[in-house]
Amino acid sequence: MPENSTTPEAIIHEYPRMSLDDSFVFRCDSSMQCFNQCCHDVTIVLTPYDILRIKRALQLDSSDFLKEYTLSPFAKDQKIPAVILKMDAQTKKCPFVTEAGCSIYANRPWACRMYPLGLAEPDKATLTDRGFYFLLHEDLCQGHAAGCPRKVRDWITEQGVEEYDMMADSFKELMLLPSWSGEELLTPQQIEMFYIACYDLDRFRRFVFETRFLELFDVHEDRVEVMRHDDLELLDFAMQWLKFSLFHEQSIKIKPSVINARQEATAHTGQESHG
Repeated sequence: MPENSTTPEAIIHEYPRMSLDDSFVFRCDSSMQCFNQCCHDVTIVLTPYDILRIKRALQLDSSDFLKEYTLSPFAKDQKIPAVILKMDAQTKKCPFVTEAGCSIYANRPWACRMYPLGLAEPDKATLTDRGFYFLLHEDLCQGHAAGCPRKVRDWITEQGVEEYDMMADSFKELMLLPSWSGEELLTPQQIEMFYIACYDLDRFRRFVFETRFLELFDVHEDRVEVMRHDDLELLDFAMQWLKFSLFHEQSIKIKPSVINARQEATAHTGQESHG
């Protein structure tokens, strides 16, 4: 999966489009001469669920994981922060690759599970422009000349991609909101909140439980108790929080008592100004 010059435009216009029932030939195991070579000098963008899985496997706080193993480059015209896996500075190798293979294989990122398949998804699918799979061919990879034919759908099942896709649904819903299409960029404070809620989940938990958050927002007590210990429930709630805090969606509600108190304070201030 080395980084190459393939662009989204090239994928859309030049790559053969594959469906779930199309087949391809591929093999990857320690008997291959190119084994582990694809884990060098590669750009792997991590999803929120990728980070959740890896940091739990390493038994790290999300803040510590992000600091040690990731980078978050940010361009001026970029709307949101992205997190990429940090390669070793000297060898350019993935920090989790060993001579025996991936040391976090059961919790490897979505992009690693999908390879050699890619997925192209338009922002708004239509009858003539739907998402499709495509096959990546890297010069160093010899796997395309080995193995048996397999269907795209079988590869996705074998690699455990379906679970990752399902866990990404709430994140995808957030990213497909029409509000992103505007030219206005997020403020630095909003960018930081996006980063914390999506990627730094343990820090987001502290934000929810160690501030006045639960005094202000109406969250069912049963859900509150689950979120104390369940990362998946907390991540789903984090996506709802971002819809509310960034775009004023009614995904989370302010407590009626807080609204009443604010209204009374506003009325009192208004009376004083006319006194």
